[in-house]
Amino acid sequence: MRAGRGGRNPYRSRTEVRRVTPPRWTVLSGTLFGLMVFAWAGNYLFVRVGEAYVAPLWLATLRASVGAAGIGAFLALRRHEGSFSWADRRDAMLLGLPNTALFLGLWFVAATAIPPGQTAVIVYTFPLWVALVSPLILGGRPGALQWITLAVGFGGVILVSQPWASGTARPPTWAIAELLLAAVSWAAATVAFQRRFPPSSLSRANGYQLLGGAAALALVTLCLRPGVTDASSPTLWISVAWLGLFGTAFAYGVWFYLMEKVHASVLSTYSFLVPLTALALSVVFEAERLTAPQVLGVALVLCGIYLVGRTHVPHPYENGGPVAPRQTG
Repeated sequence: MRAGRGGRNPYRSRTEVRRVTPPRWTVLSGTLFGLMVFAWAGNYLFVRVGEAYVAPLWLATLRASVGAAGIGAFLALRRHEGSFSWADRRDAMLLGLPNTALFLGLWFVAATAIPPGQTAVIVYTFPLWVALVSPLILGGRPGALQWITLAVGFGGVILVSQPWASGTARPPTWAIAELLLAAVSWAAATVAFQRRFPPSSLSRANGYQLLGGAAALALVTLCLRPGVTDASSPTLWISVAWLGLFGTAFAYGVWFYLMEKVHASVLSTYSFLVPLTALALSVVFEAERLTAPQVLGVALVLCGIYLVGRTHVPHPYENGGPVAPRQTG
């Protein structure tokens, strides 16, 4: 069949044209993204609020449990079709150990000693750790530009943590270490999720991993028996509702919706807005203040997150089967 002018085939179907058209931002997707960023950023404030009433592990257990229930209700309303085997459920729940139990447990405990804004900045070194972990799980290796970007981001972490400072100006070393370990756990589990589940199954797998993580957190919490100050406080349950429903079920639902509308690499590029928003909220509501080196450190971390997000790493199931990530550095 002869092509038309310019080599174009005039008989190519509209379906084919749509298939090659990249997803774009719309007013709806932009609004939902803004709400998702606000929900995740607000989590850091509400963790601090909730920990005034219950121990960190209790709060982490409540967030994961309410979030799993919310996502389960959402999936039930959607009546999601397609098979999800026992092995899929098992693997998703096991991945909930690093992705939810360890991540939330370490984060919530460390948050008792570090202001919300700084906590968010350290936790959101997550994209930097993904760039380091991905080659180990998915194959490939970082390019020169990626290594420079990682050095910039982790250099910012050093400035934020201020190991040379003394007294109250320096965040506790143990808390910084816990937050970094939480980010590593989150990153490794996320990459493992990418390898294990195709995009169409991610929303269901996320519900099961939250369930597995909540069960593990509940077991550890009951064994340690941490104290509860005031479980009847309405403020506590407002905090739990935000963390579990808005900051988990709603935010993750929006994330997976946007994954179908906007390229994952674009979403990752703008993930730096979460810690930036969390820091702004903490300055307003918690009167958090940063030293000059910490301000520079925050800027370097956010720059690193943005630049890492500019490197597109395709899903392992892209184009119908597992693939090695492309390197653009």
